Amino acid sequence: MPALIEVEGLQCRYGDRVVLEDVSFSVERSELFFVIGGNGCGKTTLLRHLVGLMRPARGIIRYGGRPFHCADQAQRLAFLNEFGVLFQGGALWSSMTVSENIALPLEEHAALTAGDRARLVSLKLAQVGLPGAGELLPAQLSGGMRKRAALARAMALDPAILFFDEPSSGLDPVSTRQLNALIVRIRQTMGTTMVIVSHHIESILEIADRAILLDAQARGVIAEGKPRALAQESGDPRVRGFFGAAAL
Repeated sequence: MPALIEVEGLQCRYGDRVVLEDVSFSVERSELFFVIGGNGCGKTTLLRHLVGLMRPARGIIRYGGRPFHCADQAQRLAFLNEFGVLFQGGALWSSMTVSENIALPLEEHAALTAGDRARLVSLKLAQVGLPGAGELLPAQLSGGMRKRAALARAMALDPAILFFDEPSSGLDPVSTRQLNALIVRIRQTMGTTMVIVSHHIESILEIADRAILLDAQARGVIAEGKPRALAQESGDPRVRGFFGAAAL
């Protein structure tokens, strides 16, 4: 079987400015795959291409062996229904309760009764460790709770792939460890493939199966593999510089 995600020769650009050039990698089913690198290297730009918010200037992205960006509208919708996205700030609707936020994709994309939606929302809240928080507004949640509520919404349709943009951003160390443990547990229990954009070294070393390291000057991938092996065995000073003390 082909890898779940295949990226070949991808060029990402804003107008005349090329951010990433000739990027190629693959992600296996149920893999916890990290896209890592310093600020300004193109991590979030790559994520935007993977979830269809931007079109490649060149190259191809395949899911399950099927091209993504050249799909027709019906095929594209089918692809998108297999994606869940946790944005960096959570992106919860501030005027809606947690339950209403989670129910929104179910109302848009699933033919369920109100009772079935309510039961599924409760299940998702329990899965992320927020039972009983459904009637709260996002402003009433701590940073870690907002991330978990946003994750529950991303999981509402039981996607095959979850995409994360800097999930530990703005979290204290305890909340970061709790979120990491939750990500691992979801992968173990549901077999979900995870693609995580991050520059948080501890999280990368703790939970990633494999990673690609982007570099702003190179405008592409400068290393790929198991993060701990990259940190300790790479002879590239750019790789060792990114991992810092973990490379010693």
